[in-house]
Amino acid sequence: MVTADHAGWGYTASTGLAFTHGEIVDQHFEACAGHYREALHGVGLRPGWQVLDAGCGSGAFLPLIAELVGPEGGVCAVDLAAENAARAAARMRAHPARARVEVRQGSVLDLPYEDGAFDAVWCANTTQYLDDGELAQALSELRRVTRPGGLVAVKDVDGTLSTVRPADPFLITDFFRWSAASPGYARQLLRGRDLHRWLRAAGLEAVRQRTLLMEHHAPLPPAAFRFYGNACARFALQAAAEGAPGNWAPFLDPADPAHPLRDPDGYISEGNALAIGTVPKTP
Repeated sequence: MVTADHAGWGYTASTGLAFTHGEIVDQHFEACAGHYREALHGVGLRPGWQVLDAGCGSGAFLPLIAELVGPEGGVCAVDLAAENAARAAARMRAHPARARVEVRQGSVLDLPYEDGAFDAVWCANTTQYLDDGELAQALSELRRVTRPGGLVAVKDVDGTLSTVRPADPFLITDFFRWSAASPGYARQLLRGRDLHRWLRAAGLEAVRQRTLLMEHHAPLPPAAFRFYGNACARFALQAAAEGAPGNWAPFLDPADPAHPLRDPDGYISEGNALAIGTVPKTP
């Protein structure tokens, strides 16, 4: 799961995976909270359901899921990083959720739950860390723990829609083309738009997919600037380390008054794909 390039991207958790540290994960959720709520509400979770958050990170989605399933429902969550699972559990102890919530440390490649235990599984910002073989294995696990007729929902980034202004409009595109030439994290960040076919290959039915474009215009709200300023700085460092083309120097210092995202015309976009499939009912 961990390829050699992860350390260069930064913000690693104990798992060694890039951009999984609670600091950056929480910044991202805060910056994009409205878009995330929209994505989750589009799944169709219902009151009384048992739902799994597979790859829950620091647990930012858990209060929202708990609200949707209500007091008759239940929420389980699992994350590979023990410290993230601990943060998620602490978050829910402090949250007045009426639903029952249980958080464990564990892997989406070998979920610690029985077959058909859940009415739905939500898996957000997790499949980007899996190579192709692991992705197929994880989707098989998500299907296994979901009851016949239940839903499997996977949301992840689509790097092909990322762009930043004012800058070369091909800056991020060229970076991904360069960095994704060999297997690793960058290549997996470009796989989001193909999630629908992965869900079908896992045996799910009635698969549907939509693309969400998360756009931020100047003046960026503080939460958005914190995340994207730091993220662009890490991209810039990674590009410099790899000798990738493009002028990333203006993004190295988020505190620089001349930073492109501080420009009156500053703009950044991020693409996400949400794919939802149904577990076939038994004959």
